[in-house]
Amino acid sequence: QVQLVESGGGLVQPGGSLRLSCAASGSIFSINAMGWYRQPSGKQRELVATVANGGSTRYVDSVKGRFTISRDNAKNTVDLQMISLKPEDTAVYYCYADLRYKSEDTTWFRWWGQGTQVTVSS
Repeated sequence: QVQLVESGGGLVQPGGSLRLSCAASGSIFSINAMGWYRQPSGKQRELVATVANGGSTRYVDSVKGRFTISRDNAKNTVDLQMISLKPEDTAVYYCYADLRYKSEDTTWFRWWGQGTQVTVSS
């Protein structure tokens, strides 16, 4: 069994900062990509940022220059540092990890965190 546990959400004023963290644990042999999606109320989930095992990153255009994703491969964690937050960043943020349970696996399995609420409001 695998668990992804998120932390760090909350209420922040526009222009403020938050740092989200996500830790993967359990029966994990290796992890490929990790990242963050978000889902505003009543809208579809969208990819925010992703980081590959080798460290390369991608961001949705709306967060470039404001959000920074990072990971610690030794600890199986992924963080999302968010600055200059805007009301439109308000959403439930979900981390994910594409992983294998054992070396014989030929498929990557995607696991999700439970979600953490980020609210940007004055």
